[in-house]
Amino acid sequence: MSKISALTFTDRGIYCPAGDFYIDPWRPVDRALITHGHADHARWGHGHYLATHAALPVMRHRLGEIDAQGIGYGETVQIGGANVSFHPAGHVPGSAQIRVEVAGEIWVASGDYKVENDGLSEPFEPQRCHHFITESTFGLPVFRWQPQARITTELNAWWARCADAGKTAFLGAYALGKAQRLMRMLDPEIGPILTHGAVEGTNAVLRAQGIDLPETQQVTGEMDVKSIKRALVLAPPSALGSTWARKFGPRESAFASGWMQLRGVRRRRAGDRGFVVSDHADWRGLLDAIGQTGAENIYVTHGYTDIFARYLNENGWQAQVVPTEFEGETLDMDAAS
Repeated sequence: MSKISALTFTDRGIYCPAGDFYIDPWRPVDRALITHGHADHARWGHGHYLATHAALPVMRHRLGEIDAQGIGYGETVQIGGANVSFHPAGHVPGSAQIRVEVAGEIWVASGDYKVENDGLSEPFEPQRCHHFITESTFGLPVFRWQPQARITTELNAWWARCADAGKTAFLGAYALGKAQRLMRMLDPEIGPILTHGAVEGTNAVLRAQGIDLPETQQVTGEMDVKSIKRALVLAPPSALGSTWARKFGPRESAFASGWMQLRGVRRRRAGDRGFVVSDHADWRGLLDAIGQTGAENIYVTHGYTDIFARYLNENGWQAQVVPTEFEGETLDMDAAS
C-alpha cells in the first residue's frame, strides 16, 4: 500500500486513513462511501454504506438489506479526522463526487461523471481541490459527444421508421441511468414504450423517489407481444440477441453508448444502428472538469489511462495512473447495472 497524503490507493479501494473509510471499495470493508449505484462502484458485503439520499434506494434495490446512511448534496460530515461532503457528478440520478478534506488538504474522488446536463441526473458541480481522482473511460480526442437535442431527433426518426415498416424497435441501454435518460428523449406519440424487467424494476425505484418518467409497460410472459404495434423496447444490451427478443417477430435493434463513436465497434455489434449517448464525460468534458478543479495532481483511473495521463503531463498537470477495478461503460454490462 502506497500512501499519498489524505487518501491512499490500496488493494481494497481508495482509502482515507484519517477517517478509516474507503471510497467505492471493490472488496469488503467496514465503512464504504459510495459515489453511485452501478455494480462496479456499489458492491455487496460492506459493513456500513454512506451515499446520497438519491442513490440509496437503487442501491438497496440491487444489494438487498444493507446497513446504510444517506447524506444530502453539499452537507458536510466529520468522519474521524476527515471532513467529507458529496457533490453532484451528473452521471446518473444520485451520483456524487466525494470531497475529502484532511488538515487543509482537499481531495475529490469523482467516481463516474459527465458535464452535460441530461435533464435527469443532478447536474455536475465542479469542486476546487488539490488532488482530483478522475475516470478516463472516453479519454481519447475521438470521443466528442453531439448535443443531446440532436441525438433525440435522430433516435425518434429511427423509431418512427421502424414503426412505419412494421418492426419493433429494440434499444439497448443500462438499466440504471441510461435507460431512463433515453425514455425522456423518446416521443411517446410514435408508439408504446415497453421495458425489460431489469429496466422496469429500476424505473419503479426512481418513480418512487419522485423522478418523472414517461409511461412504460413491462414485457411479461403473458403478453402477446406480436400484437403490439409501433413499440420500442428498452432492454439491457445482453437481451437484444436473446430468445426473449426474438419472440417479437420483425425487429431492428440499436445500442446507445459512447462506444458507438467508433466505427469498428458499430460493425462488430449485432445491432442495426448505434446512437452515441454516454453517461460519461467525453474528451473535452474530462479536460473541462479537471481544469475547473484547479488541481495540480490528477489520478487517472479506468479507461484510456496511459494515454490520458500522458496528455495531462504534457499539458501542465502532474498526472499518474491508479489501477482500480472500476469498469466504466461497456456494451455487455449485465441487467443489474
